[in-house]
Amino acid sequence: MEKYFTGKAALVTGAASGIGQAAAMLYAAYGASVVVSDINGEAGQQVADAIQKQGGKAIFVKADVSNAEDCALLVKATVDNYGRLDAAFNNAGIGGEINPVGQMSIEGWHHIISVNLDSVFYCMKYQLQQMEKQGFGAIVNNSSILGAVAFAGSAGYVAAKHGVIGLTQTAALEYSFKGIRINAVGPAFINTPLLSAAGMDDQVKNSLLVPLHPIGRLGESNEVAELVVWLSSDKASFITGSHYPVDGGYLAR
Repeated sequence: MEKYFTGKAALVTGAASGIGQAAAMLYAAYGASVVVSDINGEAGQQVADAIQKQGGKAIFVKADVSNAEDCALLVKATVDNYGRLDAAFNNAGIGGEINPVGQMSIEGWHHIISVNLDSVFYCMKYQLQQMEKQGFGAIVNNSSILGAVAFAGSAGYVAAKHGVIGLTQTAALEYSFKGIRINAVGPAFINTPLLSAAGMDDQVKNSLLVPLHPIGRLGESNEVAELVVWLSSDKASFITGSHYPVDGGYLAR
């Protein structure tokens, strides 16, 4: 495997499981020194330990990315440990409350916007400050296919993910000439703990979710991680300000 991230530092939020875990492991496999971050300290540390056992370099930093101060400290920890920040994958997110708009709780709305949208702004704010000092860097934000279309019962999630794309594109316009690239990925329904947390067992996945994907199955975390790592590498040096679905044909229906 080509080690094209050797000497570089990558930061991944929501890295204790699912897409974030897959991305953190892949960055390390390509030679990056990785900061594994999550609100789940035990699971996050296990990911960092797994990277180290495979010969990679990683530390775990616990952070609640819905808290701006935690996001600032997360970037500081990256620079304190590795001296730089080359790539950031802002992945942390939740499914949130499922209800029609008129029945959605105020608390549920604010919670999902805080975790899924505010957090991306907070992380980018401090990541961009560091990258601007360096004169280089790449950020990938995890949006969703629901950043491009709607899904009944998920107003908060849909609004937040649409916001992530708008934030990504705006920041790309502002920072591209400073040597910083910013893109978003848009996974469809991926086999991650997020689906299980939403109460979707295998029967529900197969009967309700799989048919939404013309490819005939759900996605896997590593399939998203491959795109994330590529977009944040020098191989994608002319790509910025875009949203890339990883959706098995979902949006083509």
